[in-house]
Amino acid sequence: MRLGIDLGGTKIEIIALAADGRELLRRRVATPQGDYRATLAAIGRLVENAENELGQRGSVGLAIPGAESLATGLIKNANSTCLIGQPLRQDLQTLLGREIRLANDANCFALSEAIDGSGRGANIVFGVILGTGVGGGIVVHGQVLTGANAIAGEWGHNPLPPGEGESGPAPDCYCGRRGCVEAWLSGPAMARDHLANTGEALNAIEIETRANAGDAACSATLARYEARLGRALAGLINILDPDVIVLGGGLSKMQRLYRNLPAACGPHVFSDVFYTKILPPTHGDSSGVRGAAWLWN
Repeated sequence: MRLGIDLGGTKIEIIALAADGRELLRRRVATPQGDYRATLAAIGRLVENAENELGQRGSVGLAIPGAESLATGLIKNANSTCLIGQPLRQDLQTLLGREIRLANDANCFALSEAIDGSGRGANIVFGVILGTGVGGGIVVHGQVLTGANAIAGEWGHNPLPPGEGESGPAPDCYCGRRGCVEAWLSGPAMARDHLANTGEALNAIEIETRANAGDAACSATLARYEARLGRALAGLINILDPDVIVLGGGLSKMQRLYRNLPAACGPHVFSDVFYTKILPPTHGDSSGVRGAAWLWN
């Protein structure tokens, strides 16, 4: 039995998977806000209760909103700030009395979709998160690619290549740089772009809804977004050449992306053909917790 835990900013979710991937159990609790020790205790209770209910012991994988430093073993780059600087893996191994496998939540998303989702059977899968932020994970032959600096897949902090007709200064990114993919392609970035071009404050969902109803200004905002996303993905395709790109996060629900992105990517890909599939996720919001379980694969 594989247990997967998704440690989020507002909820902690656990799933139990049988050897064939069948879901045996799923539970969630609220994340203790700003309290590291209480967070450890909540994870411990979820594991204990799941194993008692199912009558068996399982392996444990954990998806986190950050990364583990290869130099110190401490958590870094986490938007749940109480985790930063903490030896999370070590503390959980002591608490649960077993080895823990831990990965960034974007990596877990990619792994879930590669194992038994939209990327099943593909040699190379790139999982993209398009939401409040922009992230990604890479899976090669069923294994997460971590990299020498534990940042493989972090395409959101590469600069977006300039496009025809783009004018004005590149947007600032929270990381301290300017013009990062995330600063152009997150949900809030789409809203800022629409405001700058129309003077109208709408969020991404409202922009899509109005574009679908025939609003020309909202349609133009989405067209700019797709052109930028196409250039960003093409740069990644030129380096990684994945078989499948699976889109996740809130913006992945925009069905027009799957119709329009191949044409937006193709001209920027250094090839005479473009065979990369761009697909929605099979497991949706459950991919993170399922991928955590599949860390034991």
